[in-house]
Amino acid sequence: MIEFNVQDMTCGHCAGRISKAIIGVDANAKVDIKIEGRIVSVESKATKEELAEAIKEAGYTPQVL
Repeated sequence: MIEFNVQDMTCGHCAGRISKAIIGVDANAKVDIKIEGRIVSVESKATKEELAEAIKEAGYTPQVL
């Protein structure tokens, strides 16, 4: 499980964009997003660097927890 804090994720639309970006890296990834806590949890075969890059490309600033 890889967790990111994404402080600039503020709504459901943001969460959807982030989820879509992660699925674009690993179609089998399991993504759990808590908008209130601004936490993105991912179970994936992709590396945390690959996932962080996908979140950045979607326009957000992830920090690995």
